[in-house]
Amino acid sequence: QVQLVESGGGLVQPGGSLRLSCAPSGSIFSTNAMGWYRQAPGKEREFVASIIRDGFTFYTDSVKGRFTISRDTAKNTVYLQMNSLKPEDTAVYYCNIDTLWGQGTQVTVSS
Repeated sequence: QVQLVESGGGLVQPGGSLRLSCAPSGSIFSTNAMGWYRQAPGKEREFVASIIRDGFTFYTDSVKGRFTISRDTAKNTVYLQMNSLKPEDTAVYYCNIDTLWGQGTQVTVSS
């Protein structure tokens, strides 16, 4: 089966930046919608950002102005540039392309 492979997570200090990437391991049926979700310990998984096929983007209020979602249609890759990171951004981040989900990548923001 086709899988989504995520990378780019890690440990960063408050105010720092990380760039997450997600790409399928093979051909996929559709890339109409791509997005990122995150789940912190003890919390429900929440929407972070999405980009639809026409290029329009959406963000949850807590990341607006700090995070940017983008895509490379030729590579079927979706990115999440995260700037001005805060401790409350600490979570496992999951990418989503239509019905497919990545395995999750840990982002930890701490001094």
